[in-house]
Amino acid sequence: MKNRIKIERAILNVTQDELSRLISVSRQTINAMELGKYTPSTILALKLARVFDKPVEDIFILEDTD
Repeated sequence: MKNRIKIERAILNVTQDELSRLISVSRQTINAMELGKYTPSTILALKLARVFDKPVEDIFILEDTD
């Protein structure tokens, strides 16, 4: 699953560490999501959507291979 976390984080002008604190995960989790190595839970995806003030579908892109 592709995502726009890094892009949305840049728009919001927050670091991985700051974002991780906002949604109560480690900075390593944010890094893994940005690299596509970790697919978040529904709750985590909703928390990100709330922080970015965007629908989940604008942050995460479901690919045909998923």
